[in-house]
Amino acid sequence: MNQERLMQVLLAPQISEKATYIAEKNEQVVFRVASDATKPEIKAAVELLFKVQVESVQVANVKGKVKRFRGAVGQRKGWKKAYVSLKPGQEINFAEGGNA
Repeated sequence: MNQERLMQVLLAPQISEKATYIAEKNEQVVFRVASDATKPEIKAAVELLFKVQVESVQVANVKGKVKRFRGAVGQRKGWKKAYVSLKPGQEINFAEGGNA
C-alpha cells in the first residue's frame, strides 16, 4: 500500500464517552476515517502511525443528521467510523501524543 494514501486514511480520533468506555472495556480505539477507506488500509495506517499491533477492525457508516434552518431542510454530511481492536498489551494514549 502507498504510504501517502495511508497517511490520509485516519482523519481524527473519536473522543467521546462511548469511545472512552469501549477503550477501557474492550481495548479498542475509535477513529474517524476517510469515507472510501477499507479495513486493510485502516489496519496498516494505525500500525504505521502508532507503532502498535492491530488485531481487527470494525467499520460503521454514520449517517448525517437532518437539520432545519428557517424552515429549510438540510442534511449534514455522513462519515465513517472505525473501531480498531489492539492486541493484548498494546495501547494508544492520545493525552501523551502517541504510544504509551
